[in-house]
Amino acid sequence: MHLSKKDILNTSRITRLKLINSITGIKPANLIGSISKDGHSNLAIFSSIIHLGSSPALIGFIMRPDKTVRRDTLNNILETKYYTINHIHQDFIEQAHKTSGKYSKDVSEFKACNLTEDYSFEFPAPFLKESKIKMGLKLKNIIDIPDNETKLIIGSIEHIYIDDIALEDNGDINLQIINDVGIGGLNNYYKLEKIAHYPYFRVESKITK
Repeated sequence: MHLSKKDILNTSRITRLKLINSITGIKPANLIGSISKDGHSNLAIFSSIIHLGSSPALIGFIMRPDKTVRRDTLNNILETKYYTINHIHQDFIEQAHKTSGKYSKDVSEFKACNLTEDYSFEFPAPFLKESKIKMGLKLKNIIDIPDNETKLIIGSIEHIYIDDIALEDNGDINLQIINDVGIGGLNNYYKLEKIAHYPYFRVESKITK
């Protein structure tokens, strides 16, 4: 099958959503925890978390347009400047998926989806207790993307929690052993399997012909 740009634009909205959201492959599955200045906690699923750099340690995620739809995650981050990113594991995929529902502002997805709100490390935003890998972040920057009116939210990592079982002797994090999941498209979930490990590859300075 081949689709030109014109073909893509002529597909139905739902078909186009599924196609474009799936075409890049497996994406990380995370729940972002936040809280408003008046104490209403929020938990929302995101598949757009991206590594931006290690020094300083920066993580980004994409926020969809907020002009016509209420974005509690964005509003909370703007109010408090703090939020958490929590990995999703196989034993609570369905609960995590349900956080994508349109709940009232005063309804906490933690409670509505039977997940546990946790405050640790004297950090102001809620972590997900069930998650074995989680980060506490402070808002650093918001970059508007005019092409589609989305926003790149950039945060600095203030805290990291990793369950000991996930840490390998060489310092790597084993995502398979903690049953991490990935997202394909909008609502398809995949197991993660570690299939190889290679040392850092250096091209030889002198190549023999």
